[in-house]
Amino acid sequence: MVLWEGALLSSLVLFHLLSFSQAARQGQDMKCGACRALVDEMEWAISQVDPKKMIQTGSFRINPDGSQSIREVPLARSEGNLLELMEGVCERMEDYGEVTDPSTDRKSYVRIKPRSGEAMDLSEATLDSRVTASLKFACETIVEHHEDEIIEFFAHETDNVKDKLCSKRTDLCDHALKIPHDEL
Repeated sequence: MVLWEGALLSSLVLFHLLSFSQAARQGQDMKCGACRALVDEMEWAISQVDPKKMIQTGSFRINPDGSQSIREVPLARSEGNLLELMEGVCERMEDYGEVTDPSTDRKSYVRIKPRSGEAMDLSEATLDSRVTASLKFACETIVEHHEDEIIEFFAHETDNVKDKLCSKRTDLCDHALKIPHDEL
């Protein structure tokens, strides 16, 4: 009887540890998915700004030699524009659905609403308001905690931002190097 109770207790402890591990992994998947979706949405929004539009930045004070420290930068990657884009980026998490990899049971998030008229394959995506609410909350948390890094990356980086920002800089994606770059 004691042996059976010990085995039952061990099984319960193991079950709870596995449940906790799975919940932690799902939380990690959500944070990673939100970061990758945020990057995808920011990159798309930046691409919609006319690349010829410039904005003057720097100090408008006159230096002792009569010059000014003003320079022109592309509007799309200016700090002001990036801050404005970040204000609405998490609202677009409602445009994402959840996909579960059958071999690893890991969750990822894919756009389910087209930006234009193109048809989308949604056969693998789960459409759930709780998931999109959680994804939006994770996005808002990322923006709140990593606003400076996000601005810095989009102001200066153009290549492989998802991996650089979400994995290497913020450590939100522990497994991102295994995710195909065009997943989102």
